[in-house]
Amino acid sequence: MRELVRTNDLVLVSAIGALLDGAGIFHLVLDQNMSVIEGSLGVLPRRILVNEDDNRAARQLLTEAGLAHELRPDDRQST
Repeated sequence: MRELVRTNDLVLVSAIGALLDGAGIFHLVLDQNMSVIEGSLGVLPRRILVNEDDNRAARQLLTEAGLAHELRPDDRQST
């Protein structure tokens, strides 16, 4: 799995999830339930991950949607 985005913005998490769902790209949102531990302060970011094989397509999709600035660095990007 590769991390695409890390954010505290729940609306952004939802929007990215909808984009990925619409494109048929399986994804996971990690740390959603951390609010129970942190006291619902929203200080712990949620992480959106995709399969290695879908990384390039997911990044392209978010870039085309104007969300390139939200993407985590991709140190292992293949050419």
